[in-house]
Amino acid sequence: MSFNFVGITGLPRAGSTLLGQLLAQHPEVHCEGNSSPLCSTLQGIRRQISHEPFFLSQLDGGFDTAYGHLESAMQGFLRGWYRDVGKPVVVDKSRAWLNSVETLLALAPEAKLIVCLRELGQVYGSVEARHQKTPLLDFVDQLADLDRFGRADALFAKERTIGAPLAALQAIDDLPLEVRQRLYFLRFEDLMANPAACMSHLFAWLGIAPFAIDPENLPIGAPESDSHYRMKYMHRQSARISTPRPHEIPARIQARIELACAWYYERYYPGFTAAAPSAHQ
Repeated sequence: MSFNFVGITGLPRAGSTLLGQLLAQHPEVHCEGNSSPLCSTLQGIRRQISHEPFFLSQLDGGFDTAYGHLESAMQGFLRGWYRDVGKPVVVDKSRAWLNSVETLLALAPEAKLIVCLRELGQVYGSVEARHQKTPLLDFVDQLADLDRFGRADALFAKERTIGAPLAALQAIDDLPLEVRQRLYFLRFEDLMANPAACMSHLFAWLGIAPFAIDPENLPIGAPESDSHYRMKYMHRQSARISTPRPHEIPARIQARIELACAWYYERYYPGFTAAAPSAHQ
Protein backbone atom coordinates (compact mmCIF):
# COMPACT_ATOMS: atom_id res chain seq x y z
CA MET A 1 0.00 0.00 0.00
CA SER A 2 1.23 3.49 -0.84
CA PHE A 3 1.66 5.91 2.05
CA ASN A 4 2.87 9.43 2.75
CA PHE A 5 6.10 9.52 4.72
CA VAL A 6 6.58 11.80 7.73
CA GLY A 7 9.74 12.03 9.83
CA ILE A 8 10.07 13.23 13.42
CA THR A 9 13.42 14.90 14.01
CA GLY A 10 15.02 17.80 15.88
CA LEU A 11 16.52 18.26 19.33
CA PRO A 12 16.79 15.63 22.08
CA ARG A 13 14.58 16.06 25.17
CA ALA A 14 12.17 18.12 23.06
CA GLY A 15 9.02 16.00 23.13
CA SER A 16 9.51 13.58 20.23
CA THR A 17 8.32 10.61 22.33
CA LEU A 18 5.17 12.45 23.38
CA LEU A 19 4.59 13.66 19.83
CA GLY A 20 4.74 10.07 18.61
CA GLN A 21 2.11 9.06 21.16
CA LEU A 22 -0.18 11.89 20.05
CA LEU A 23 0.24 11.14 16.35
CA ALA A 24 -0.47 7.45 17.01
CA GLN A 25 -3.96 8.38 18.23
CA HIS A 26 -5.00 9.47 14.72
CA PRO A 27 -6.70 6.64 12.82
CA GLU A 28 -4.91 7.56 9.55
CA VAL A 29 -1.43 7.52 11.08
CA HIS A 30 0.97 4.67 11.78
CA CYS A 31 3.57 5.75 14.34
CA GLU A 32 5.59 3.21 16.30
CA GLY A 33 7.16 5.98 18.37
CA ASN A 34 10.59 4.46 18.97
CA SER A 35 13.75 5.81 17.36
CA SER A 36 14.10 4.13 13.98
CA PRO A 37 17.19 2.73 12.20
CA LEU A 38 15.70 3.49 8.77
CA CYS A 39 17.53 6.77 8.11
CA SER A 40 20.92 5.53 9.28
CA THR A 41 20.46 2.34 7.25
CA LEU A 42 19.77 4.33 4.08
CA GLN A 43 22.86 6.42 4.82
CA GLY A 44 24.82 3.19 5.19
CA ILE A 45 23.56 1.88 1.84
CA ARG A 46 24.72 5.10 0.17
CA ARG A 47 28.17 4.88 1.75
CA GLN A 48 28.58 1.22 0.83
CA ILE A 49 27.40 1.48 -2.78
CA SER A 50 29.54 4.56 -3.34
CA HIS A 51 32.63 2.36 -2.80
CA GLU A 52 31.37 -0.76 -4.58
CA PRO A 53 33.75 -1.38 -7.54
CA PHE A 54 31.24 -3.19 -9.76
CA PHE A 55 28.61 -0.49 -9.25
CA LEU A 56 31.15 2.25 -10.00
CA SER A 57 32.12 0.49 -13.21
CA GLN A 58 28.43 0.39 -14.20
CA LEU A 59 28.27 4.15 -13.71
CA ASP A 60 31.03 4.47 -16.28
CA GLY A 61 29.24 2.28 -18.79
CA GLY A 62 25.67 3.55 -18.34
CA PHE A 63 25.18 6.12 -15.64
CA ASP A 64 21.42 6.63 -16.03
CA THR A 65 20.66 2.92 -15.88
CA ALA A 66 22.93 2.18 -12.91
CA TYR A 67 21.81 5.24 -10.97
CA GLY A 68 18.19 4.31 -11.73
CA HIS A 69 18.79 0.86 -10.23
CA LEU A 70 20.14 2.48 -7.05
CA GLU A 71 17.27 4.94 -6.83
CA SER A 72 14.65 2.23 -7.25
CA ALA A 73 16.36 -0.03 -4.72
CA MET A 74 16.59 2.67 -2.05
CA GLN A 75 13.00 3.75 -2.69
CA GLY A 76 11.95 0.12 -2.35
CA PHE A 77 13.86 -0.20 0.91
CA LEU A 78 12.17 2.88 2.38
CA ARG A 79 8.70 1.79 1.26
CA GLY A 80 9.32 -1.83 2.17
CA TRP A 81 10.23 -0.97 5.74
CA TYR A 82 6.58 -0.11 6.39
CA ARG A 83 5.04 -2.32 3.72
CA ASP A 84 2.25 -3.86 5.80
CA VAL A 85 1.07 -0.95 7.96
CA GLY A 86 -2.13 -0.36 5.97
CA LYS A 87 -2.46 3.35 6.82
CA PRO A 88 -2.09 6.38 4.54
CA VAL A 89 0.51 8.15 6.72
CA VAL A 90 3.63 6.60 8.23
CA VAL A 91 5.71 8.43 10.85
CA ASP A 92 9.36 7.51 11.42
CA LYS A 93 11.41 9.03 14.27
CA SER A 94 15.12 9.78 13.91
CA ARG A 95 17.21 12.87 14.62
CA ALA A 96 19.23 11.94 11.52
CA TRP A 97 16.40 12.94 9.16
CA LEU A 98 17.16 16.65 9.53
CA ASN A 99 20.62 16.14 8.06
CA SER A 100 19.20 13.93 5.31
CA VAL A 101 16.07 15.81 4.28
CA GLU A 102 17.17 16.30 0.67
CA THR A 103 18.07 12.61 0.36
CA LEU A 104 14.68 11.72 1.83
CA LEU A 105 12.86 13.93 -0.68
CA ALA A 106 14.77 12.30 -3.53
CA LEU A 107 13.34 8.96 -2.40
CA ALA A 108 9.90 10.12 -1.20
CA PRO A 109 9.00 13.48 -2.80
CA GLU A 110 5.83 13.76 -0.68
CA ALA A 111 7.77 13.46 2.59
CA LYS A 112 7.54 16.00 5.40
CA LEU A 113 9.52 16.47 8.61
CA ILE A 114 8.29 17.58 12.03
CA VAL A 115 11.17 19.29 13.84
CA CYS A 116 10.95 19.23 17.65
CA LEU A 117 12.33 22.29 19.47
CA ARG A 118 12.78 23.29 23.10
CA GLU A 119 14.44 26.12 25.00
CA LEU A 120 18.08 25.07 25.06
CA GLY A 121 18.71 25.61 28.76
CA GLN A 122 15.90 23.16 29.51
CA VAL A 123 17.27 20.67 26.97
CA TYR A 124 20.59 20.73 28.81
CA GLY A 125 18.83 20.72 32.19
CA SER A 126 16.86 17.61 31.29
CA VAL A 127 20.02 15.72 30.35
CA GLU A 128 21.89 16.90 33.45
CA ALA A 129 18.95 15.96 35.70
CA ARG A 130 18.99 12.42 34.32
CA HIS A 131 22.74 12.20 34.86
CA GLN A 132 22.40 13.26 38.48
CA LYS A 133 20.02 10.33 38.99
CA THR A 134 22.56 7.89 37.50
CA PRO A 135 25.97 9.36 38.42
CA LEU A 136 27.65 5.95 38.61
CA LEU A 137 27.02 5.35 34.90
CA ASP A 138 29.06 7.25 32.32
CA PHE A 139 27.66 8.74 29.11
CA VAL A 140 28.27 6.91 25.84
CA ASP A 141 30.68 9.72 24.92
CA GLN A 142 32.31 9.76 28.38
CA LEU A 143 31.11 13.05 29.85
CA ALA A 144 30.62 11.95 33.46
CA ASP A 145 34.12 13.02 34.61
CA LEU A 146 33.57 16.60 33.46
CA ASP A 147 32.27 19.33 35.74
CA ARG A 148 28.78 20.66 34.97
CA PHE A 149 30.02 23.60 32.92
CA GLY A 150 32.41 21.39 30.96
CA ARG A 151 29.68 18.80 30.40
CA ALA A 152 27.30 21.47 29.09
CA ASP A 153 30.03 22.77 26.79
CA ALA A 154 30.69 19.26 25.48
CA LEU A 155 27.00 18.48 24.91
CA PHE A 156 26.72 21.55 22.67
CA ALA A 157 29.84 20.73 20.61
CA LYS A 158 29.11 20.30 16.92
CA GLU A 159 29.30 16.50 16.83
CA ARG A 160 27.62 15.85 20.20
CA THR A 161 24.08 15.02 21.25
CA ILE A 162 22.73 18.58 21.40
CA GLY A 163 25.25 20.29 19.13
CA ALA A 164 24.77 18.02 16.11
CA PRO A 165 21.02 18.67 15.63
CA LEU A 166 21.64 22.34 16.43
CA ALA A 167 24.14 22.53 13.56
CA ALA A 168 21.55 20.94 11.27
CA LEU A 169 18.96 23.49 12.39
CA GLN A 170 21.35 26.35 11.74
CA ALA A 171 21.97 25.04 8.22
CA ILE A 172 18.27 25.10 7.32
CA ASP A 173 18.58 28.58 5.78
CA ASP A 174 20.94 27.08 3.20
CA LEU A 175 18.19 24.79 1.89
CA PRO A 176 16.01 25.74 -1.10
CA LEU A 177 12.61 27.20 -0.26
CA GLU A 178 10.76 24.16 -1.57
CA VAL A 179 12.69 21.97 0.89
CA ARG A 180 12.18 24.32 3.85
CA GLN A 181 8.45 24.28 3.15
CA ARG A 182 8.53 20.57 3.99
CA LEU A 183 9.57 21.31 7.58
CA TYR A 184 7.18 21.93 10.48
CA PHE A 185 8.66 23.38 13.66
CA LEU A 186 6.99 22.40 16.92
CA ARG A 187 8.09 23.93 20.21
CA PHE A 188 7.88 21.68 23.27
CA GLU A 189 6.51 24.53 25.37
CA ASP A 190 3.62 25.11 22.96
CA LEU A 191 2.79 21.41 22.87
CA MET A 192 2.70 21.29 26.66
CA ALA A 193 0.58 24.44 27.00
CA ASN A 194 -2.03 23.58 24.37
CA PRO A 195 -1.66 20.06 22.94
CA ALA A 196 -5.10 19.98 21.30
CA ALA A 197 -4.54 23.18 19.32
CA CYS A 198 -0.98 22.18 18.35
CA MET A 199 -2.07 18.79 17.08
CA SER A 200 -5.06 20.24 15.22
CA HIS A 201 -2.73 22.60 13.35
CA LEU A 202 -0.23 19.81 12.71
CA PHE A 203 -2.88 17.44 11.33
CA ALA A 204 -4.02 20.19 8.94
CA TRP A 205 -0.42 20.75 7.78
CA LEU A 206 -0.03 17.02 7.20
CA GLY A 207 -3.18 17.07 5.08
CA ILE A 208 -5.10 14.52 7.12
CA ALA A 209 -8.59 14.66 8.60
CA PRO A 210 -9.24 16.66 11.78
CA PHE A 211 -9.04 14.54 14.91
CA ALA A 212 -9.49 15.42 18.59
CA ILE A 213 -6.61 13.93 20.55
CA ASP A 214 -7.14 12.91 24.17
CA PRO A 215 -4.30 14.33 26.31
CA GLU A 216 -5.56 12.37 29.33
CA ASN A 217 -5.54 8.96 27.66
CA LEU A 218 -2.40 8.41 25.61
CA PRO A 219 -1.58 5.00 24.13
CA ILE A 220 1.53 3.41 25.64
CA GLY A 221 3.64 1.80 22.96
CA ALA A 222 6.60 -0.55 23.13
CA PRO A 223 9.32 0.85 25.43
CA GLU A 224 12.42 2.24 23.77
CA SER A 225 15.87 1.10 24.88
CA ASP A 226 17.44 3.63 27.24
CA SER A 227 20.42 1.51 28.29
CA HIS A 228 21.74 2.19 24.78
CA TYR A 229 22.14 5.81 25.95
CA ARG A 230 23.29 4.76 29.46
CA MET A 231 19.94 6.03 30.84
CA LYS A 232 20.95 9.67 30.21
CA TYR A 233 18.30 10.38 27.54
CA MET A 234 15.16 8.69 28.80
CA HIS A 235 12.21 7.97 26.49
CA ARG A 236 9.63 7.27 29.17
CA GLN A 237 6.01 7.30 27.99
CA SER A 238 3.12 8.49 30.11
CA ALA A 239 -0.61 7.85 29.87
CA ARG A 240 -1.34 11.56 30.14
CA ILE A 241 0.29 14.91 29.39
CA SER A 242 1.88 16.47 32.44
CA THR A 243 3.93 19.64 32.08
CA PRO A 244 7.36 19.12 33.69
CA ARG A 245 8.64 21.59 36.25
CA PRO A 246 11.43 23.81 34.91
CA HIS A 247 14.96 22.65 35.54
CA GLU A 248 17.15 24.99 37.58
CA ILE A 249 20.06 26.03 35.36
CA PRO A 250 23.17 27.71 36.80
CA ALA A 251 23.27 31.32 35.58
CA ARG A 252 26.75 30.92 34.08
CA ILE A 253 25.68 27.92 32.00
CA GLN A 254 22.41 29.53 30.88
CA ALA A 255 24.26 32.69 29.82
CA ARG A 256 26.84 30.63 27.90
CA ILE A 257 24.11 28.72 26.06
CA GLU A 258 22.21 31.87 25.11
CA LEU A 259 25.36 33.62 23.92
CA ALA A 260 26.66 30.68 21.88
CA CYS A 261 23.25 29.95 20.36
CA ALA A 262 21.90 33.47 19.95
CA TRP A 263 20.74 32.64 16.42
CA TYR A 264 18.51 29.88 17.81
CA TYR A 265 16.77 32.18 20.27
CA GLU A 266 16.34 34.89 17.63
CA ARG A 267 14.78 32.43 15.22
CA TYR A 268 12.66 30.21 17.45
CA TYR A 269 12.37 32.00 20.84
CA PRO A 270 12.33 35.72 20.09
CA GLY A 271 12.10 37.82 23.24
CA PHE A 272 13.07 34.88 25.46
CA THR A 273 14.21 35.73 28.99
CA ALA A 274 15.37 32.99 31.34
CA ALA A 275 12.96 32.57 34.25
CA ALA A 276 14.06 32.80 37.85
CA PRO A 277 15.53 29.50 39.14
CA SER A 278 13.05 26.96 40.46
CA ALA A 279 13.22 23.38 41.71
CA HIS A 280 14.03 20.88 38.98
CA GLN A 281 13.01 17.28 38.74
